Amino acid sequence: MIKILLVDSHPVVREGLRAIINKTPDYQIIAGLGSGIEIFEFVRTNHVDLIISEIDLPELNGITALRAIKKEHKSIKIIMFSHQPEEIYAISTLKAGASGYLSKNANPDDILKAIQKVVSGEVYLSEKMDKHYRYTNTSKSRTRLFKRLSTREVEVLKLLSIGKKNKHIADELDINEKTVSTYKARLFKKLNVDNVIDLVHQAKHHDLA
Repeated sequence: MIKILLVDSHPVVREGLRAIINKTPDYQIIAGLGSGIEIFEFVRTNHVDLIISEIDLPELNGITALRAIKKEHKSIKIIMFSHQPEEIYAISTLKAGASGYLSKNANPDDILKAIQKVVSGEVYLSEKMDKHYRYTNTSKSRTRLFKRLSTREVEVLKLLSIGKKNKHIADELDINEKTVSTYKARLFKKLNVDNVIDLVHQAKHHDLA
């Protein structure tokens, strides 16, 4: 029996996932949590095989939680489940330790397919992402995608895109404001912009290759 933990700030999303996953007798939803902070205490006291987590979580964002969980619990598989654009976030979440990235636009069959692949030890990406950025080191264009933005730069970009100020970003990522400014400067240079509005727009519409 594969024990699955659901993490999303919206109860209706957790219940929707539960209804889909419970149709498969080999999977058991053991809990649903609403924030990133709650994950740590839960996995310390309960056996978890797979976590399905949103990126945008209150208190602690999902990518930061992902990185910390994988340091303490390497055997736990994690699928990031989000509305964020996969062309920006999917590869970065894999770099941070996720085993898959699932869009909230996915249909129920895709959700079950993602779980099956990940618990079997494979990496899951959507067909579109898998075609263009297959998770190997043989493609030059995909290598450029990996190198263009670091995982930390993607975290900063995500927080900027939802209107967070430097101080709030520093607090959430546990870094100082000067470091946040450094990451912003790198993002401006890498995405060839000179203000935050254009930065967010460019990130959402550029293929980053």
